[in-house]
Amino acid sequence: MTSSSSTHPGTPQARNSTWWLGIGLTGALAFAGTWAAQLHGIQRLGLSALTVTIAFGILAGNTVFPRVATRTASGVDFSKSTLLRAGIVLYGFRISFQQIAEVGWTGALIDALMITLTFLIAVQLGTRLFRLDRQTAMLIGAGSAICGAAAVMATEPVVRGQPHKVSVAVATVVLFGTVAMFIYPPLYSHLGLSQHAFGIFAGSTIHEVAQVIVAGRSVSDEAAGMAVIEKMLRVMMLAPFLLLLSAAMPARASASRTRVMIPWFALLFIGASAINSLRVLPTEVVNWLDQLDMLLLAMAMAALGLRTHVGEIRRAGLRPLLLAATLFVFLVLGGYAVNRIVTHWLG
Repeated sequence: MTSSSSTHPGTPQARNSTWWLGIGLTGALAFAGTWAAQLHGIQRLGLSALTVTIAFGILAGNTVFPRVATRTASGVDFSKSTLLRAGIVLYGFRISFQQIAEVGWTGALIDALMITLTFLIAVQLGTRLFRLDRQTAMLIGAGSAICGAAAVMATEPVVRGQPHKVSVAVATVVLFGTVAMFIYPPLYSHLGLSQHAFGIFAGSTIHEVAQVIVAGRSVSDEAAGMAVIEKMLRVMMLAPFLLLLSAAMPARASASRTRVMIPWFALLFIGASAINSLRVLPTEVVNWLDQLDMLLLAMAMAALGLRTHVGEIRRAGLRPLLLAATLFVFLVLGGYAVNRIVTHWLG
């Protein structure tokens, strides 16, 4: 007879079980979302498999998931983080250096301007208009300006933010990044942008990498490719951003220096693009990697949806949400203006 300790939540067996159950849950949602996206009614709405999958995840995350969260948590979080980054790296096999060169210095300048302006607006409006403390304003600003929750987590040790402030910032950027993912595709036909230009616009203004992929693929493969490249440039600016922020922080706030997070997955994405540009892999292998990539991204979308809880957003309070909403409006309208102006002068 097996002892009860072998199934205790803290034992390796229990952790392994929650990992597999969580992977199975995200895999099942990914399959359901991919299947549903093939239905005639869904196709008429123009929703991609990734969009449908995250919608299924959000629905499950706010209904049945809380009842099974303790038994699936580790696998769901693995899908949300590791599988997402693996999917982003594999997406590089769809991209060539020629496409990266098409983004070029124009795309880099757009990203630099959007990061700088968004963060400065967040700090100024957050502390002066919305009466938030400086740490919360900075965390929301970093998440909105660069790469969502990952940027919030990377900025926390630099500004010495308390856990509850990190949670508030993450909740706000997840909310408005998800909104962006759904509203950008319908906006495409009204913006007067080519698919190439729309991709750069989406990549320079949407919060999370995953959300950028979903929005881009809902328009076209070309838009998705440009969007991901532009977003990867933005993610790679996280390291210099943190270095500059650390140097600018008061001595008491930055006394305990921490290592600056290097977005290794972005560098691996470039490596995958380099391999694809050399055309050394057989077509069959590239096609297999593309299919694997879609599976990993769909599972990551399901996990992101499962971890998007309405209660956390409600607990964030009104003022942080108002700041995040203001930044979202700037990202859409101001980002569109910045894209137009920079492209006009340098394009």
